[in-house]
Amino acid sequence: MTLPRATLGPGYEISRVIRGGWQLAGGHGAIDQAEAVEDLVATAQAGITTFDCADIYTGVEEIIGAFRRSYASRFGAESLGQIRVHTKCVPDLDKLARLTRPMLRETVARSAQRLGVERLDLVQFHWWDYAQGDWLEAASWLREFQDEGLIHLLSGTNFGTDQVAAMFGAGIRLATLQTQYSLLDLRPEKRMAALAAREGMQFLCYGTVAGGFLSDRWLGRPDPKGEMENRSLTKYHLIIEDFGGWDLFQSLLGCLRTVADRHRSDIATVASAVMLTRPQVAGVIVGARNRAHLAANLRIGTLALSPEDLAAIEAVLAQSVPLEGDVYELERDRHGRHGAIMKYNLNKEEA
Repeated sequence: MTLPRATLGPGYEISRVIRGGWQLAGGHGAIDQAEAVEDLVATAQAGITTFDCADIYTGVEEIIGAFRRSYASRFGAESLGQIRVHTKCVPDLDKLARLTRPMLRETVARSAQRLGVERLDLVQFHWWDYAQGDWLEAASWLREFQDEGLIHLLSGTNFGTDQVAAMFGAGIRLATLQTQYSLLDLRPEKRMAALAAREGMQFLCYGTVAGGFLSDRWLGRPDPKGEMENRSLTKYHLIIEDFGGWDLFQSLLGCLRTVADRHRSDIATVASAVMLTRPQVAGVIVGARNRAHLAANLRIGTLALSPEDLAAIEAVLAQSVPLEGDVYELERDRHGRHGAIMKYNLNKEEA
């Protein structure tokens, strides 16, 4: 199967379906590294050749580093030519006010060491609180590291439109922005998409299946309410409430099931495939603990949705309530219902 690819820069292509690494992090249960490496090899061989990780995903950069070594050993060093690894640079909240250039460079260099590379393919910069420290200066340091050859492409994650515009205004060009973007959360279309189109920036989307809510598992189910089984479901249940509530969410699932039936597919695959049709989207990030859903993930990139399919989905979305604020604005309020469930100092143990 040949998956579609997107170009992020000169000579830099990615698979439009990206394997996320968050579920390989230590907080999701014990991980067998050898087994995880085999899963990643199978994923790459199937055509998903782009991988997403982060400095704050405990142990994941090391696993992907081991995967790269294994892949080169089996298929030759040249086989790594299409493999792209996107990581993140996420300074801890409690260090923002005292962050220095050497501290930031050490963080980036540590990611390169873990991944076993001299130059990181793409680094996605995140900043928890604009009021603490100088995020624009930190971004300028990352651009300097890029000039030094430590970083190939510089990107951001979860920055707001004004901040992204400020970075471009300062000569800091972001190839992509990783952002929460799904049928339940269209905040990037308010302002960010227009800026991205103007500046040539593309989106890498996470949350396209809303932690699993956008799947057949939840079709026809009653609102779970109360305590969710994990923090991800808690997060996206709040999004569903803001979107218009459980009844409207069920209408969306029913519509997606009808579309899926036409394509002999499933709700989750359709929900992610739709996002590949949205403005400025280069790729969707699919979370996976193993290769159990590899066939469905591959289908995301090849599913050809018709105008009729998209119109039916839009008709349901037209009944929804647009989420408040800009990209990631709700989550930045650490005292609000969306921000209170976040974790902010995930690099602390290794600092």
